[in-house]
Amino acid sequence: MRLGVLDVGSNTVHFLVVDAHQGGRPLPVFSHKAELHLGDHMEDDRLSASVTRQLRAFVDEALQIAEDKGVEEMLAFATSAVRDADNGDEVLASVREGTGVDIRVLPGEEEARLTFLACRRWFGWSSGRVLMLDIGGGSLEIAAGLDEEPDVAISLPLGAARLTRDWLTGDPPKPEQVRQLRKHVRAEIARRAVDVAKAGTPDRAVATSKTFRQLARISGAAPSAEGVYVRRTVTHEDVTDLAKRLAAMTADQRAELPGVSLVRAPQLAAGALVADAAMDLLGLTELEICPWALREGVLLRRIDTLAS
Repeated sequence: MRLGVLDVGSNTVHFLVVDAHQGGRPLPVFSHKAELHLGDHMEDDRLSASVTRQLRAFVDEALQIAEDKGVEEMLAFATSAVRDADNGDEVLASVREGTGVDIRVLPGEEEARLTFLACRRWFGWSSGRVLMLDIGGGSLEIAAGLDEEPDVAISLPLGAARLTRDWLTGDPPKPEQVRQLRKHVRAEIARRAVDVAKAGTPDRAVATSKTFRQLARISGAAPSAEGVYVRRTVTHEDVTDLAKRLAAMTADQRAELPGVSLVRAPQLAAGALVADAAMDLLGLTELEICPWALREGVLLRRIDTLAS
């Protein structure tokens, strides 16, 4: 069955076409995305009219691609930027009226659970108890457990784009801004650390998202061109060092680092602060990068319902 997945994220809106069948992994066929940065286009906690028009235009493009590629079913969802906007429902109603596509808003905990499912399937049962971290544009997801359904699933408003917009206004940010953000992030994560600890000591700690992939690449992990099956890791020691270094650099200087794009460079310093805090407060010395994330989790959940 050919499926289309429309992922309306805080940074990127992504349409992915895959071939899927029960018992098999989803095989990507075509990918189309745009950096709309929905979270950066808020006016009094409302998504702007201009970004709403851009989103509708992207959905129109996705529908044309779906028709051209023979997509039988589209799975459409939105995450924190739309979830947190006061007019999020209005925006999605406008998109539905104009395109016929019904985009479902994922609650934060469900986002964590689906991302955990993707990581669990990628690494397999031999990984034992898994702890997963995912830093998005608007939120941080944490999940842990032994089975495909995690014992704990947490979503915190600690996304890299959100924190950059709300806390780091300079380029580079002022040291006092960095210190205040570091304090805020650690307090937020510390409140939930005991819930994660109750899920037990992980046998494998994993991370997904562009932020973690960039931190790993800067620290010496293999580039994406070497393929998804290459093992990639990042240590807490490296992340702590990067959290300090990146905060002292301009966005242009960060963009010169391996694996860092110009469009994502401005928010990488905040992302590193979150990664450092999470690894420290949850007692993680190393994270293994998972190439699958939320989109794959949504796909896997749907594939599980397909008839043999």
